[in-house]
Amino acid sequence: MLSNERILNPVLEQRADPWMYKHTDGFYYFTASVPEYDRIELRRAGTIQGIGSAEPVVAWRKHDSGPMSALIWAPELHYIDGKWYIYFAASQTTDIIDELFDHRMYVLENASANPLEGEWTEKGRIHTDIDSFSLDATSFEHRGIRYLIWAQKDPEIAGNSNLYIAEMENPWTIKSPQVMIAKPEHEWEMIGFLVNEGPAVLIRNGKVFITYSGSATDHHYCMGILTASEGSNLLDPASWSKSDSPVFQSHPEVRAYGPGHNSFTVSSDGSQDIMVYHARNYTEITGDPLYDPNRHTRAQAFTWREDGTPDFGRPVADAIKQELS
Repeated sequence: MLSNERILNPVLEQRADPWMYKHTDGFYYFTASVPEYDRIELRRAGTIQGIGSAEPVVAWRKHDSGPMSALIWAPELHYIDGKWYIYFAASQTTDIIDELFDHRMYVLENASANPLEGEWTEKGRIHTDIDSFSLDATSFEHRGIRYLIWAQKDPEIAGNSNLYIAEMENPWTIKSPQVMIAKPEHEWEMIGFLVNEGPAVLIRNGKVFITYSGSATDHHYCMGILTASEGSNLLDPASWSKSDSPVFQSHPEVRAYGPGHNSFTVSSDGSQDIMVYHARNYTEITGDPLYDPNRHTRAQAFTWREDGTPDFGRPVADAIKQELS
């Protein structure tokens, strides 16, 4: 491990929906939503903290018109079978009402060893069983099967988005049917909007955990968790149980508001689990919180309880240097 490795938040300002991944080459790779919602940036660094000063490289820019021309949201970078893939959501240029709720999910591919180099090619849209607002795709492999989890609106279900899972044929194609494993049902998931979104996967201690975020993207935004046995059928909704209360939420005492849309990584030596998330340091927002740019990327270590479940604690104050040892 690097000596004196530490985290001081925010790691990177004005980057929401952060995705950080530590690759086998020892580098951390990072992407997130940019405030302009018009491009996908990648960064890499030797440490988590170093991501904040790393030079960004633009991997892709929105189209001038059509389905991939507006509101580029929540990119994720994945390394699958020797190639790099970016999952992201995009809308089309229409009036603002349609634009907000017309997202679909798309995939980019890059065969270079370093994803900040080489060419990104468009593999197209991820077609789901329902043609509706969909976003926040994430992928993982478990027991030889690759899965996709994402958030999507079902016109037959009240609310903005539910969580779905499906097996994948390849990194840009799912195998039907898709299965709903969670929908907003608790009060803390339904403040402002009825939302389950931003899934992230942890597999540990005989369990598969999916963290997700709920409610509007202001100070009510918070995280819940789904749990399944690692030997269960992950495509069976009955395999999943949902937390009754948030597992990570606003901490007014340290001015950390609306933490959520997280990803997971590890310290440089792999000894500590790290959660990367966004949050604001104020609650006074003018207009739609989606257009307030100050959801900053933050990171902190978390631990595990005796029962094998993750303990995320509370958001750490920005002034606290977190020593990783």
